[in-house]
Amino acid sequence: MAVVRTCLLKVLSHHRNRNPLVSYLSHSPPLTTTTTLPPMHSLTLSASLSTSHTTTRSKPMCLYHTQGKCTKMDDLIHLDKFNHDCSRDLQVNIADLNKIRSQNLDFFLVLDLEGKVEILEFPVLMINAKTLHVEDIFHRFVRPSKMTEQRINEYIEGKYGKIGVDRVWHDTAIPFTEVIEEFEAWLMQQKLWIGGELKRAAFVTCGNWDLKTKVPQQCEVSRMKLPLYFMEWINLKDIYLNFYNRRATGMVTMMKELQIPLVGSHHLGIDDTKNIARVLQHMLVDGALVQITARKNPMSPQDVNFLFKNRIR
Repeated sequence: MAVVRTCLLKVLSHHRNRNPLVSYLSHSPPLTTTTTLPPMHSLTLSASLSTSHTTTRSKPMCLYHTQGKCTKMDDLIHLDKFNHDCSRDLQVNIADLNKIRSQNLDFFLVLDLEGKVEILEFPVLMINAKTLHVEDIFHRFVRPSKMTEQRINEYIEGKYGKIGVDRVWHDTAIPFTEVIEEFEAWLMQQKLWIGGELKRAAFVTCGNWDLKTKVPQQCEVSRMKLPLYFMEWINLKDIYLNFYNRRATGMVTMMKELQIPLVGSHHLGIDDTKNIARVLQHMLVDGALVQITARKNPMSPQDVNFLFKNRIR
């Protein structure tokens, strides 16, 4: 309980932008979005983001801000250049809210992990099921625990270098065990994780891989027990199939069919999470009932019960 309390204080301090380390480095020079990293990755906190492969004109997200570590909030030039509001690309017409059917959940936790070898990015958007408003965000870059520094640099260069966010990753990434500690504190702060279960909330993913496969694998690598709140989820592709009666292989396919323009960079986790949330919002306005599609057996987590007869395999 002491660990959770400590992590909760970390989360709150991030939201208040009073981290002592951040304050110490607040006068550091701004970063550039170069893909060439210096030998030592000093924690210079300003803004780094993805500006390539975008399909709509919008301010790029400050990825230090999403992690509670931006020190440029009083810099008007910085504020004019970078977006610090995750809900900006997720606005919904108020008139459309009347079309939403009553849901069995109060909140959707849209999740899209990045990293095939080990998890590199852990973004979650908390969406209100009634208002479709973004209530909050949890976003962390994750440092692998079983790789050499050289392999990590190669991995990050290949993954994030081409979209210009490798520097912010190196500046902010923390081990998966710390990410989960902070995430659990965040869930408790939001009053979503009470008494050992999620309260009126569920994870929404684009596919089963994130929670069926990758999180358990990462927990094993990180030598930690799989948290109980990862035992069930909503595969949006299954909801899409059963609601529209057509198959979608992934997020991009769903967006094209629903005529939703892609925002940000595909395969940057926080951007993909926002795009999945936009698909979710569209489906809710269309009248879809979004409910649990898969559930693990707590006694045998490798066993998964898929709840929809028609599903994407």
